[in-house]
Amino acid sequence: MADSQDSLLQSIEAKDKYVLIASAAFAALFILCVAWEWFIAPLRPGGSWMALKGLPLLFAIPGIWKAKNYTMQWASMLILIYMTEGLVRLFETGANFWMAVLETLLSLIGFIAVLMYLKPLKQEYKRQKKEKELQSKQQSDQQPTP
Repeated sequence: MADSQDSLLQSIEAKDKYVLIASAAFAALFILCVAWEWFIAPLRPGGSWMALKGLPLLFAIPGIWKAKNYTMQWASMLILIYMTEGLVRLFETGANFWMAVLETLLSLIGFIAVLMYLKPLKQEYKRQKKEKELQSKQQSDQQPTP
């Protein structure tokens, strides 16, 4: 039991800080979306189908936790939908206002964390691309012309 807890802690400690922040933000945003539309301040008394709006986040969370670049890229676009909803619903009153504030903040945190994780990867890709172009140019310059 203690070994499994130690290995779990080691795997969490080995994760990139931005992966941890993004994973936590996406998970918290999912919980917020479901709770908001189900029982905190649903559109209709007793809950509504709007609780399903958090479902797309569930597809992103495993890939974010595993730090998959492709998932991080599409998740950065997905979370903007939730940020937009939060910004629009800031004009409501009561509990909806505070839920919108939380949704906007969690979306912003998740978005920034994903971008901060992807930034060095993108820079490395650009560096490698430039290096390949330079090598191919040098090779073409070295070939004799007839």
